[in-house]
Amino acid sequence: MFTGLIETTGKIVFLETRSESARLIVEAPSIAPQLKIGESVAVNGCCLTVTQIDIVTGTFTFDLLMQTLRVTSLGDLQHGSLVNLERAICLGDRFGGHFVQGHVDDTVRILDISPQGQDHRLEVDFSEKHHGLVIPKGSICLDGISLTAAEVGSSSIICWIIPHTFQITHLHAKKPGDLMNVEFDLLGKHVRELMKHAAG
Repeated sequence: MFTGLIETTGKIVFLETRSESARLIVEAPSIAPQLKIGESVAVNGCCLTVTQIDIVTGTFTFDLLMQTLRVTSLGDLQHGSLVNLERAICLGDRFGGHFVQGHVDDTVRILDISPQGQDHRLEVDFSEKHHGLVIPKGSICLDGISLTAAEVGSSSIICWIIPHTFQITHLHAKKPGDLMNVEFDLLGKHVRELMKHAAG
């Protein structure tokens, strides 16, 4: 379980795809020494398990299923790509953001990311099949970042990014057309499923 508050960013060192699996190596010296084998880390909002750690190089490794690459944007990563990183919640810590599982629901494409005064306007596309899972002023997780959906339209969602979030995440390296992982609010998904069964 995560909060959607990004701890740091890392750089992709290596992404190798095999027949039914893949290996991902991330460089992030600020958190590598604190990690343990088997620990969960959200990489662009996708919960992955640490399988190797190299403290000397500040890198750590994840083994991925091909299914993960198919349903997330991780398959688009290249050498040098910036990724958002968050370790799992530690019991007793203050809880900011919102409950994030690290289970990606879909990918969305950036329509606009532009400066508006000191802030940035981020607009992503929004599929009709997900209508009802996001409400105005509700929470949404994009590439692991807990954000507020300021405006929810029929085909897009607009979030406003404050300078702090823009700088400490990978957003300053993003551009229109890029894919982002999206995880919808846990409560909204449960309510939708309950309503489906009640109606059936």
